[in-house]
Amino acid sequence: MTKIRAASDVGGTFTDLVYFNIDEQTGEVRSVETEKAHTTPPNFEKGVADAFTKAGVSLEDVEFFAHGTTVVINALMERKGVKTALITTEGFRDILEIARGNRPDFFNLKYQKPEPFIPRYLRREVVERMNYKGDILTPLDLSGIDPIIDEFKKEGVEAIAVCLLHSYANPVHEIEIAQHIRKLWPDVSVVASHEISREWREYERTNTAAVCAYVQPTTEQYLGKLEKRLQEDAFKGVFYVMQSNGGIDTVAATKKTPISIVESGPASGVLGAAALGEALGIKNIIAFDIGGTTAKCSLIDNGEVSVTSQYMIERSEKSAGYPIMTPVVDIVEIGNGGGSIGWVDEHGKMHVGPQSAGAAPGPVAYGKGGVEPTTTDANLMMRRINPNYFIGGEIEADMASVEAAFAKLGARLGLSAQEAARGVVRIANNNMTNALKLVSINRGYDPRDFTMVAFGGGGAMHATALAAELNIPKVIIPAHSAVFSAWGMLMSDLRRDYIRTLPCLFVPSTAPLVSDTFAEMEREAIAAYKAEGIADDRILLERALSMRYQGQEHSVRVPVGASALTENDIASIIEDFKAAYEREYTYRLDNAVEVVNFSIVAYANVDRPALAVIEEGPDAEKALKGSRRVDFDKEGTLDTAIYDRKLLGRGADISGPAIIEEAGSTTVVFPGQRVTVDDYGNLHIDI
Repeated sequence: MTKIRAASDVGGTFTDLVYFNIDEQTGEVRSVETEKAHTTPPNFEKGVADAFTKAGVSLEDVEFFAHGTTVVINALMERKGVKTALITTEGFRDILEIARGNRPDFFNLKYQKPEPFIPRYLRREVVERMNYKGDILTPLDLSGIDPIIDEFKKEGVEAIAVCLLHSYANPVHEIEIAQHIRKLWPDVSVVASHEISREWREYERTNTAAVCAYVQPTTEQYLGKLEKRLQEDAFKGVFYVMQSNGGIDTVAATKKTPISIVESGPASGVLGAAALGEALGIKNIIAFDIGGTTAKCSLIDNGEVSVTSQYMIERSEKSAGYPIMTPVVDIVEIGNGGGSIGWVDEHGKMHVGPQSAGAAPGPVAYGKGGVEPTTTDANLMMRRINPNYFIGGEIEADMASVEAAFAKLGARLGLSAQEAARGVVRIANNNMTNALKLVSINRGYDPRDFTMVAFGGGGAMHATALAAELNIPKVIIPAHSAVFSAWGMLMSDLRRDYIRTLPCLFVPSTAPLVSDTFAEMEREAIAAYKAEGIADDRILLERALSMRYQGQEHSVRVPVGASALTENDIASIIEDFKAAYEREYTYRLDNAVEVVNFSIVAYANVDRPALAVIEEGPDAEKALKGSRRVDFDKEGTLDTAIYDRKLLGRGADISGPAIIEEAGSTTVVFPGQRVTVDDYGNLHIDI
């Protein structure tokens, strides 16, 4: 008998499904299977169900299901949330418009700050005030809430954000307001800032509460529809949602604070790369994910995935964007993917992205009405992608239209169609290289010390060229790389982050305060898991401090081993802080050191099956499909061996130039590069 653990990742173009068939007696993975179905907005649950149907999997047999989605980030980017209001402390109504002075378009005298998600006429104030220690200076006057609610009802408000000054230190007033609103108006969605973050910075906290409330009803409805569809299809297992912090969490918790899944899909890919690195004994990894619309990268240092609570959405060269103060895997994302469009501006300069052809009409090769050539079309022109095996043979590539589109693009630049296609790939690769530098070189890391794990539909297509440019010595293309983000969900534990701001000097005399604060946060984290029936032996806590030199503004994160600190621990942690600070900023100071934030990451272990070992088959000739002429740009157009990845057994060895094809992805191996297949079916490419 077998049981099934499954995960789905809803992307802009495709909904990916990965599932493990596990032997009930031994717990071993018998097989790992994948499937893709078209994403079906706005009824995304249909795409999930379609993937299970296409795979021939009965949901009755699924015991564990993890789900990642772009519904939150899409609702924010497309402004498709609900009408939202804000209640805040008297005198702070305009904090969303005051924002910060960090305008990127510095010399633009007509620069406009990003428009708040909540307009001014829907922002109200209440009488109350606390100081930064959480001491009550002015008691809360609840009598002012009733007329505010009456006005919000008349305006058709569907969600209310509550964010008070210094509520990170003491949330009692926020709790009272939220309870009062829910009593007066049970149908409205209420999000209080302390439920999301107990970290200071009033603008960031207020904006986070505002955007969370903005998408809360939409997300609750979406997850509710998916739950209902699963139940209708006889699903009786446990259902988790992928979080932006790299863990999974319950559906109930996600419905309350949906901003926690703002980047759930990309985060799971990074966690998958970390899990794969752990299995292969590789600790320094650059995770690189290319999808249809974007390319995303993140750095894993010594096995540790970087998580930040200073995340920005919609940040660009022209806009400061919006801060999201919730833990998010530290990802750099650019608008370059397989569907990114090549175009020429009014000055005759070629660009690629950020505009995307999306799922409809899609690249020109889809034959669905697309007329603007994309990165995918360029790879078809260069015969890196097989026109006769496009998307695993599901679609016959419309090469006549592709060639006509590049001829038109090239005519604007005085280039042939083939040269225009090469130009699109070069520019896309250059954009991606710059993104990789942002997570490595710009942060003091040497790419030569890292292995690139590349995935997504386009990861294997571009990774080898990018690695060669940055002198990254090895690229790993995981098994099932096209659906690797969904695979990563099956390798993730439950995770919740607890952050609390409590500034204090970090000296031996404050050791008791630090220890007591950690102990209180630990009790909160453990109690939350126990309330859901999770046993003590499954709970793991990681502690960290955000520290800075006294007098500075921003901090660096330093891991802490135990919650009860001694004087010796204080000296050791200060030395760890100075080393981390020097790596990031290149120098040390003799200034006193202070703590800003306390951090607890609470994991609840989920049983993770071991990776399945594939059959031995060192003879790569068995996988040889034939050969074709492939354009390798600067290396020229060469006769190239074409291999079927499904038939490559462990130990197989291939020398470039070569193309390795699978249904959802194509691996490009340049001349001089060498590929070996490991025990689990991953491709190791020596650059």
